[in-house]
Amino acid sequence: MYHSSTMRLASSLLLFALAASASAQSASSKEIETVYPAAHELYLDLHQHPELSSHEIQTAAKLAARLRSLGYEVTEGIGGTGVVAILKNSAGPTVMLRTELDALPIEEKTGLPYASKVHAKDDSGRDVPVMHACGHDLHMAALVGAAAILAHSQETWHGTLMLIGQPAEEAISGAKKMIEDGLFTRFPKPAFGIALHVGNYLPAGQVGITPGIYNTNSDSLRITIYGKGGHGSQPNTAIDPIVIAARTVLTLQTIASREVKPGEMAVVTVGYIRAGTRNNIIPDEAELGLTVRTYKADIRKQVLAGSPALPKVKRRRVELPKNLSSRN
Repeated sequence: MYHSSTMRLASSLLLFALAASASAQSASSKEIETVYPAAHELYLDLHQHPELSSHEIQTAAKLAARLRSLGYEVTEGIGGTGVVAILKNSAGPTVMLRTELDALPIEEKTGLPYASKVHAKDDSGRDVPVMHACGHDLHMAALVGAAAILAHSQETWHGTLMLIGQPAEEAISGAKKMIEDGLFTRFPKPAFGIALHVGNYLPAGQVGITPGIYNTNSDSLRITIYGKGGHGSQPNTAIDPIVIAARTVLTLQTIASREVKPGEMAVVTVGYIRAGTRNNIIPDEAELGLTVRTYKADIRKQVLAGSPALPKVKRRRVELPKNLSSRN
């Protein structure tokens, strides 16, 4: 696992530097070896101290400090905790490199000596474990390493380098907030945008490039089902939102399998169900959290409009028997 992360960091660093440079010779193996120790140190630090979406205060500060020390003009607090770093090197195109800042509410069970032990409060006030389970720590370290190589080899390229630290990528809100905060009006508008993502599809140390579309549209949805609470021993007096939620989850799967044309890419996944507090109480409501993935704009529109597939539930008034006694 340690060797795997090391090889992926080196590969990602090299890819970032090569992609951003006008000359492929600007990122030699010697230059990679020179900046690698600091990049790896940053990776370990970020991995051990992850922060949730829109709460990446220390993460953003670390990224900003590293880039500022390399001579970049750094602006913090863009769209919340976003970071923008600019390095101008004579006339030429603006090239943007992007990394994400946030981690996920997942407990790390890798057993690594640098495993995250962090817990934090999420936006609903729940105590949750936090982990960089999606590789954003490695992305940041690779970006800083590439930034160092490019800052030290300005004779091999020309133009403006724009580095972006995007908050709340997992919540699909950070990019929009940065744009609304003037990302492309307060700063140079890039001619090229470059990003990468680690994965387990290739052996460690290899870099993959896919022509055409690779990643998907990503939409996060929340469905709240309103019922009528009651005692678990008297379901006939209530409208059970948990049962409705169970039906809804199964019905949602027919959007991709029965409404989208075979061969078109569409995924509808229910990532969480929240409902109830006790085993003998029927709650008033249930909440579903969904992620929807598509390639094409028309398929995305079709899937997001797939609510006709959901069961229709109307509120109804239920009169409780006057002599109903409380039973636990």
